[in-house]
Amino acid sequence: MKNSFLLKFVLFTSGLIGVGVGASILFIPHAFHASAGIALGDDANLLNEVRSSGGILLLAGLFILSGAFKAQLSFAATIIASVTYLSYGLSRMIGLLFDGIPNDALLQIMALELIIGGICIACLRAYRERI
Repeated sequence: MKNSFLLKFVLFTSGLIGVGVGASILFIPHAFHASAGIALGDDANLLNEVRSSGGILLLAGLFILSGAFKAQLSFAATIIASVTYLSYGLSRMIGLLFDGIPNDALLQIMALELIIGGICIACLRAYRERI
């Protein structure tokens, strides 16, 4: 992919968000989810399930972040960022259909995920190398 300040900024920002959210879900899930009005309780099965998504998001965020610094990884990192953020946002939209409307914080998170994913798709289109 072309070396672009905008692309590096998008990868750096989306990677940093992924790392922060992933690490928070993995290591402090109660506090993280409480910030969105979600009480996890003490169910070990639920906590295990929640932490597992934190781990994959943390690793995806690290890879996306690495694409901001290593040009050879920027294309793959942009694809991972697009897939990660759009899959979260679109999955939340499916949740709206099946479960109803969640609180405002989760709606804002959904919008942010869709916006970041859309920006990453736009970066793929704008900065890919033409063959």
